[in-house]
Amino acid sequence: MVARLVIAAPSSGSGKTTVATGLMAAFVAAGLTVSPHKVGPDYIDPGYHSLATGRPGRNLDAYMCGTDLMEPLFAHGAAGCDVAVVEGVMGLYDGAAGAGELASTAQVAKLLRAPVVLVVDASSQSRSVAALVHGFASWDPQVRIGGVILNKVASDRHEELLREALEESGVPVLGVLRRVTQVASPSRHLGLVPVAERRAEAVDAVAAMAEQVRRGCDLEGLLGLARSAPRLGAAAWDAQAACGEPFPTPPSPYGLAAVGGTPIPKLGASPQTPERAPRVSSNAGRAEVQRPLVAVAAGPAFTFSYTEHAELLTAAGADVVPFDPLRDEQLPTGTAGLVIGGGFPEVYAPELSANEPLRKAVADLAYSGAPLAAECAGLLYLARSLDGQPMCGVLDAEARMSERLTLGYREAVAVSDSVLAAAGARMRGHEFHRTVIEPAAGPDPAWGMHRPERRVEGFVQRGVHASYLHTHWASAPGVARRFVEGCAR
Repeated sequence: MVARLVIAAPSSGSGKTTVATGLMAAFVAAGLTVSPHKVGPDYIDPGYHSLATGRPGRNLDAYMCGTDLMEPLFAHGAAGCDVAVVEGVMGLYDGAAGAGELASTAQVAKLLRAPVVLVVDASSQSRSVAALVHGFASWDPQVRIGGVILNKVASDRHEELLREALEESGVPVLGVLRRVTQVASPSRHLGLVPVAERRAEAVDAVAAMAEQVRRGCDLEGLLGLARSAPRLGAAAWDAQAACGEPFPTPPSPYGLAAVGGTPIPKLGASPQTPERAPRVSSNAGRAEVQRPLVAVAAGPAFTFSYTEHAELLTAAGADVVPFDPLRDEQLPTGTAGLVIGGGFPEVYAPELSANEPLRKAVADLAYSGAPLAAECAGLLYLARSLDGQPMCGVLDAEARMSERLTLGYREAVAVSDSVLAAAGARMRGHEFHRTVIEPAAGPDPAWGMHRPERRVEGFVQRGVHASYLHTHWASAPGVARRFVEGCAR
């Protein structure tokens, strides 16, 4: 059984990330193996969690992946660990707009049967803190709030008043963090600056968070609360089992696994390139099929990726190799497919543009008909230009920064057959960007959106699937299988 805690708050900005990250690092310093998790679609906080624990940060998103996968995905990430710390999203009871508790921290805490520690910004209150905590603790009896950490406390006298008020609430105070020792973490238009862009400073920030939590919190009390969580019964999620048997096992009569309940037929050859048989080498008289190499964009400009994506690609039969578009002038040797996830290309547009050899290599790969999956930042990188800076020119579109933030969950259906899904396949995803691309969709759009409004967006051409929509492939492992089989051909 893995001990576990959920770190939640009444609202965003209360200090969840500082407490969760600092607690992870403090537990590690105490000799524990810690599993880091984040509720919701956020890519940036898990980077700090990973730095604190030395393990991949993993997301638990009940909207994109479904409630049934929360416990298996948690068990997969927490296998072999002493304790798991789950950082919540927004306020404790805030979830997908118009969908009740779906995807809220409270829902995930209930699904994991995990006690909740409420981080309260106490900077502008004293006795009222008891009413706030009482309200959150009594709102849903199935949510167990096992303790409170008071953040931004001004003085000894302020702490005394807060503790006195909370004595009647029945919820113990497990920590007090002073206002004068707050750790500064730089932010910009999409939240915290990712670890990959400021690693040295991030290491220092995480160490400071750990020291702040160690000094101000009852680590033994928090660990005891975590160990009070009951045993979970679901089997851990397994990428291999999710994908089925890996390439080169012959496909089923329907081709690949289903996405959202829709069978995905096997893709035909690209009209630009003839179908090729998988490469075969001889080993002691036995034929072996070589695993296709999938290159995955990484580095400071492309930091948004769910850990399970690489695991699924590997389980589906690919060799996954990262590369940095800011520094590498060529794709990894033997690249048969390319995945370019999200990130901040707008911050690095001049440097990305200056790497002309790589831009040409990406364009050549796209024109060959090889599978390319691009999400958000990847979409911008494949455009003709970004804020006037030349990009790869794969898509006949121009991208630029915008003053408007586009943010929220989406319900989508595949409009065109692509390397990721057959037309008609349904997916849930998330948009998070402050850029626009014109036109918003190509002649063969990627997705038709059904939430919050009806529209088409994205591009499907040759082997390219490019879109603003972030998806979590654990919800539809047939996506990875389909992509890898496309690479093998």
